[in-house]
Amino acid sequence: MTETPAGSTARTSSADHETVEVIAAAGAAVLEGVGAAVVGTREPLRLALAAVLAGGHVLFEDMPGLGKTLVARSLAQTLGLGFRRLQCTPDLLPSDVTGSSIFDPVERSFEFQPGPVFTGLLLADEINRTSPKTQSALLEAMAEGQVSVEGTTRILPVPFHVFATSNPVEFEGTYPLPEAQLDRFLVRLSLGYPTAEAESDIVSRRLLRGLVEPVLDPVLDPAGLRRLQESLAGIPVSPDIVAYAVRLAAASRDLDEVQVGASPRGSQALVLLARAVAALDGRAYVVPEDVKTVAVPALAHRLVLSPAAWARGSDPVELVHRLTSTVPGPATAP
Repeated sequence: MTETPAGSTARTSSADHETVEVIAAAGAAVLEGVGAAVVGTREPLRLALAAVLAGGHVLFEDMPGLGKTLVARSLAQTLGLGFRRLQCTPDLLPSDVTGSSIFDPVERSFEFQPGPVFTGLLLADEINRTSPKTQSALLEAMAEGQVSVEGTTRILPVPFHVFATSNPVEFEGTYPLPEAQLDRFLVRLSLGYPTAEAESDIVSRRLLRGLVEPVLDPVLDPAGLRRLQESLAGIPVSPDIVAYAVRLAAASRDLDEVQVGASPRGSQALVLLARAVAALDGRAYVVPEDVKTVAVPALAHRLVLSPAAWARGSDPVELVHRLTSTVPGPATAP
């Protein structure tokens, strides 16, 4: 047995370390593969991969043209997952997501035609442009890995992940995601604008490839990804780290600026994502810094500001930073 560093008191076995080495090597290969097509977004990519390994879904909230679709497609290719892109529009119907039965005049029977949700990685592009009724069609899929169509429950492929994008600056003709559905996303990420050097690299690569879309070689396949997810789920997390995540989530409910704080699903997201980040770093244990690293993407979208705080322009990201700087972490071992 191996004792973990101060702040994380759980013991880890040699088998855990071997498992983590496999996860870290696979993760590094995936990120290297994606890097052949995506430039200047290493940290958001790492967090998106960590969310997938933790079995979660990802919301990209960012300006148009920053490569959100390219990131989703590239990760799907390197992970060996089927990829479907759903362009969300105001007239999109739930059946356009889940599929529907079509009458076959030859066989004189109805045949189910699966919708785009029947894939490994579904990109719901501009999800805030479609109606709440259609947005809710994704809720069962994200939460249960299944959809109900015409009274029949149909199981989705495993693994199944949703990457959704949302434009944070356009509000006309949009339908903001309700808190219940935001809570289904393990993380909310932002790619941000690239540096001048990275942007020059992006433009140069675009000129070199011409009209050819980048195609990446798979590093994993669905079965291989599932094995990594199951292996990650078997790695223990220190009770001190769990208690720290719970304190952070609970403290968010006591902030004066917050009307609704993070639920227990938020504290679970902290622990699951922190464990995945630690594994990608080659560690079979989670330290408090891992929790702090994932706190903003895991918690900020779960906070509902009070009307007064919203009017003052309070930022949930800054509130989470305040929590990580004031909520005490695990006691340090002597």
